[in-house]
Formats: sequence, C-alpha cells, structure tokens
Amino acid sequence: MRLSSPFLPVAASVGSVMRDVLLALLPGIVVYVLLFGPGVLRNIAIAVAACLLFEAIALWLRGRPLRPFLSDGSALVTGVLLALTLPPIAPWWIAVVGSLFAIGLGKQVYGGLGYNPFNPAMVGYVVLLISFPVQMTAWPALQPVWDSAPDAVSAATALDHVRTQLALDRTLTEISGDAAIGWAAGAGWEWIALAWLGGGLYMLWRGTIRWQIPAGMLAGLTLIALPFWAVDPDRYASPLFHWLAGATLLGAFFIATDPVSAATTPRGRLLYGALIGVLVYVIRTWGGYPDGVAFAVLLLNICAPTIDRYTQPRVYGHTRRESEP
Repeated sequence: MRLSSPFLPVAASVGSVMRDVLLALLPGIVVYVLLFGPGVLRNIAIAVAACLLFEAIALWLRGRPLRPFLSDGSALVTGVLLALTLPPIAPWWIAVVGSLFAIGLGKQVYGGLGYNPFNPAMVGYVVLLISFPVQMTAWPALQPVWDSAPDAVSAATALDHVRTQLALDRTLTEISGDAAIGWAAGAGWEWIALAWLGGGLYMLWRGTIRWQIPAGMLAGLTLIALPFWAVDPDRYASPLFHWLAGATLLGAFFIATDPVSAATTPRGRLLYGALIGVLVYVIRTWGGYPDGVAFAVLLLNICAPTIDRYTQPRVYGHTRRESEP
C-alpha cells in the first residue's frame, strides 16, 4: 500500500542522537590516539565506566529504573566528552573524580537528563581544573604511534605556550617558529581539531545538531579576534589559531550544542553561540585560564533561559507581545 503525504516526522530518540554523537567523535578519537598515545583510550574507558556506575547509583537512590536511563547513551557520551578534555597522562583517579561530579553535580542532582541546566561533562571538567591544576595541565608531548622513539615527557599546549611566551615579552612572530606551535595551533592538535570539524559536519548533515550554535560560536570568536589581530598581530593571535587551538571545534559542535542546557530558539541559538565565542576569546586573552571553552559554555548555560525568553519567534497571526509567554 502506497501512502501519500503529508507525513508526520518521527522525532529522534535520545539513544539515536547519542549514537550519532559517538559516531561523529570517532575520527577525532582515532587521530588523538595516533598522535598522543593510548592514554586517551584509558581515560575514555575509566570515565565511561565511572559515569555509568555513578548514574546507576544515583538512579537507585532516587528509586528510578536503571535500564531505560543507562541504555539511552547520555552517561556514555558524558564520559567520552569528559575523557577527551583530560590529559592522556593524567592519573586514573582524575577521570573517576570528574565523572562523579559530572553525573552527580552536573546531572542527577537536578533530576537527571532533561532537567540539568549545565553541561554535565563541563561541570566535571571545571571541578577538576580548579581542584587539581597540576594534573590537569600536564599534557604529553607529541608522540605519534609510528615514531620509533616517542617522546613521553609532558609539554605545554599551544595556548599555554603562547600565554607564557607573551608574558616573557616575546612576539607571536618569534613564537610561531617554536615546535609547540606546529603549523598553525599546536603540533598535532590542528589535525585533531580538523577531525572534530569533520565529525561536526557529519552531525549537521544528519540533523543531529542545528547549525546556529556552531556558526554563532565560530563567528563570535572570529569577529572579536580579527580586529585585535589586524591591529597588533605580534600580540594577538589570528582567528585561525583560535579555531584550531584548544577545544574550540570540539566545543562548537559537541559541547555547546547540548540540547538540554543550550538555548533552543533559532535566534537564541545564534546569540548563545556568538556569546560563547566572545567569552572564549576574552578568557584566553585576558583571563586566568589558557583555553576557556568550558567556562564560557557554563556561563552561557546560565543565560540560556533568558536568551530563549527574549528571542521567541512571533506566532503567526499575533503581535510579538501577544506571542510572549
């Protein structure tokens, strides 16, 4: 029997969305492991196991069924995203502590998935960064698996290196020749960032995420970085550096787009993303932390309900004031 249109679209389930996110993360994970070693996989395994365990304990304490919530993939995605923000050479207990705060403080304390006002993975990451700065800033030097004598010592990331060298009165022109910078924004890290970009484009193609938040975040970061770089390129890094350095592209496509804690209206998503991009630049340039993506996302999580309140689309046939809730 042939059916005629119109058809009602079938809403994607939580599980299908989470599977798409995990699939989109795979290219970046593969490149990450190839360039920085198996410590990445160890962090993922520990964080995922810990997130599932703490999710199960929280659900049991709340008297909720375990199977539907543990099988929806949300705790799994939280564990993977948290693990990807940790140094591959961090001690194992860092992933466990971060998972406890991500699931407990970032999610279950508010009632679980759908009720959390903050991105759970970023809650765990920020708690770790503030509490254990030594362990959270010990990043490995580039050690590709095809190198017969990999360098396993720790090294500064490009953002850390630029911040330190600028404080020593070196110019970006001088710094650009350092090994830590690579060809654009950190030896090896540029390729990981491009892999996140590829995964993000896959999610856009699949309809897993909307384009406004990534576009708004990258546009906001570019629009504030461009004039500073144009006026003083020896002091302020280029927009390309900020795109490829740190967690910019991971944040734009996989973190800021969290459907629960982000803005939801079309114009609101653009504004939400743009403000995250601006805050990332402000924190990186003048703040106390070299990256800033996690802090920017959490700060805008707080603002998301207000952004949605003032960017509601007008209901057809009504004035804008009549359309406001």
